[in-house]
Amino acid sequence: MHVHVHGAGRDGRDAWPGLSDEDAVYVGFDLSLPMRENVAQLGAGVPADSVVFAHSAGAVPVALCVQAGSIAPRSLVLVEPGLYDLARGDAAIERHIEAIERARALSSSGDLFGYWSVVRPLMFGGAAELSNWSQERETAARFEAKQPPWGFSVDASAIGAIPTLVVTGDWNAEYEVIAGVLSRQGAIHRHLRGHDHRPQDHEDFSSMVEDFLRSS
Repeated sequence: MHVHVHGAGRDGRDAWPGLSDEDAVYVGFDLSLPMRENVAQLGAGVPADSVVFAHSAGAVPVALCVQAGSIAPRSLVLVEPGLYDLARGDAAIERHIEAIERARALSSSGDLFGYWSVVRPLMFGGAAELSNWSQERETAARFEAKQPPWGFSVDASAIGAIPTLVVTGDWNAEYEVIAGVLSRQGAIHRHLRGHDHRPQDHEDFSSMVEDFLRSS
């Protein structure tokens, strides 16, 4: 069975458009909930000996379930995994975390537009403009409600005990650093360029996964 865990954007089948539905399960989770609830939900929804796919922030509950022993996947396919805990101290990682924490301090004080002024150019591209704020306020609030993917003591060695393919788009230093940590633990790291944070949209993603599964 193939279990698919989405990231912070698309969910369900839409998050994995290039893969077959045969033996596929799509597990949802809510980043606005405490991580322990997402870990519990995922742990209950992944059959033993599955191939588990996880994108971006979805890799965090997957990794925590592996560490806790609540899931025992046959193999992992991690797509631009947001496992920031693995690379703390790296300059690119720390710059990103500092910016998001600074933005969240603004929103905590009631300044959602101040939060968006930091986050929009960092995560979505383009400056936050007051003239667009009425249209973008809801998006800002939804994004602000999501937990950032760090502060959970993720352990790379737990993931390294499982055959793992890490796929990145070679566009963002943060994900490349994280992939490097995982590759030093034994993961296979491959690039699929041209789709930025969604290399699973690349036409070669499915065949890359098939090659990995045949050899693992």
